[in-house]
Amino acid sequence: MPDYPQHRPVTMATHGLVCAPHYLAAQAGVDLLKAGGNALDAAIAANAVLQVVYPQSCGLGGDLFLLLYSAHDKRLHALNASGRAAGTATIERYRALGFTQMPDFGIHTVTVPGCVEGWGVASQRFGRLGLARALQPAIGYAGDGFPVGPGLAHALARMDTFAHTHRSFRENFMPGGIPQAGSIATSPHLARTLRLIAERGPDEFYRGEIARQIVDFFRREGGLITEEDLAAHTSEWVEPLAVRFGDLDVYELPPNTQGVTALQMLGIVDGLPLGDDPRDTETVHIEVEAKKLAWADRAAYLTDVKHMRVAPEKLIAPEYLAGRRALIARERVGASAAPGTFAGDTIYLCAADGEGNAVSLIQSNYRGFGSGLVVDGAGIALQNRGAYFSLDPEAANVLAPGKRTLHTLIPSFALRDGAPAVVFGTMGGDGQPQTHLHVYAALARFGANIQQAIELPRWVHGAARAGEGEVLLLEDRYPQATVEGLRRLGHHVALTAEWSGEMGHAQGIVIDTERGVLHGGADPRSEGAAIGW
Repeated sequence: MPDYPQHRPVTMATHGLVCAPHYLAAQAGVDLLKAGGNALDAAIAANAVLQVVYPQSCGLGGDLFLLLYSAHDKRLHALNASGRAAGTATIERYRALGFTQMPDFGIHTVTVPGCVEGWGVASQRFGRLGLARALQPAIGYAGDGFPVGPGLAHALARMDTFAHTHRSFRENFMPGGIPQAGSIATSPHLARTLRLIAERGPDEFYRGEIARQIVDFFRREGGLITEEDLAAHTSEWVEPLAVRFGDLDVYELPPNTQGVTALQMLGIVDGLPLGDDPRDTETVHIEVEAKKLAWADRAAYLTDVKHMRVAPEKLIAPEYLAGRRALIARERVGASAAPGTFAGDTIYLCAADGEGNAVSLIQSNYRGFGSGLVVDGAGIALQNRGAYFSLDPEAANVLAPGKRTLHTLIPSFALRDGAPAVVFGTMGGDGQPQTHLHVYAALARFGANIQQAIELPRWVHGAARAGEGEVLLLEDRYPQATVEGLRRLGHHVALTAEWSGEMGHAQGIVIDTERGVLHGGADPRSEGAAIGW
């Protein structure tokens, strides 16, 4: 085992394991396993609890994607539970509203929330205890109260300073002022909404009382989403895409996610030698150059798969990856197109049980709390995922009625010889594919364990904001020789904190099928934990 720094131990278990960015969520998932549930029950329970205790990164008003390995049929299944733009969301309508580009926040960034329907279809197909049981821990925390963590307290204090923070947000999250870390908070409106979903099913969110609350809110605020938009929403079981990386077959969801971007990076690097250490100049340089090439394709092609100009499979075909790989120069930096940004707030969690089932789940409202609006009386913080669309008619991800936007959310899953091997993902917006490459390289190329791979210093390439100059951001734990070496090659290097939230919050499980042992890792950059049973 390589002697990489490791501040937390690997969590090892045989009956089940849940890794989440908040310890109460991970514990709720394990409680479902102990109650007789499976990995999917545990994942939904953890996700729902996160929406109560960690709402700065996810919520009922957001979208969801998951990969699930079923021990029953020994297959990997992929669910796209992302919502679509309103049926009247045209470029012309937005220009008539006064927009020359997509707004970042507000009612006109909201797309139909897909999370609840995703929970429902996944639970119905693969769950054991049912959705109502999986939601009980979250209902308890929302109604009875929970201790406010430092991350939530800080996020609410920041929201109080933003111009886009809506009256409805303050009334929901700050009725008595900004809560302090360690104080007890409740979410009574969210508790009621979750209880209605548990009692009446997910359909309540799209066609019932909750749907009426959502639509009434949009009417009052001048938004575009209607009863018809909610009622028409559906999730889709899709075929995941994969590339070979070392001895692993790494799987990601197809577009409208940026999973192809992660696969391109992995596929390009798989055919190249790296340095002797994941932290050295040569390794980081090759990985960053692969990122630049994948990002150029992301900007050119990726969007709702029904609107793409090229089949996503062609972007990860061996001959295409070989051509992209040949463009990398080991002795200098290459050009960069559409570098992306460092912004991103999401939750990623994973769960595995002792029967061989495992789930990789990611869920988000996009930019922190999302749009800055909360449905009055329902506690539903609405996502601003529509901000990712473009009003440029020539752009791949141009806005269109009923269209799904390009999504940063990407859970991943790796098989070895057809058996589940790695369940992994991270929050971090545009940084997510970059962290996928970083961690898979640490595991498959450098022999790190899952906790070491997550704790290793990370880099992310992009810009602080769209339109600003690109920079290679490194955590200040990289060796000075690496920093100097990258600068000599021409990289615009900047250093950030030793444990920076800009690098995302990753969680992962490595599955030892031969011994029947689950190895879990949780990111110290978050308030998370890997809890086993």
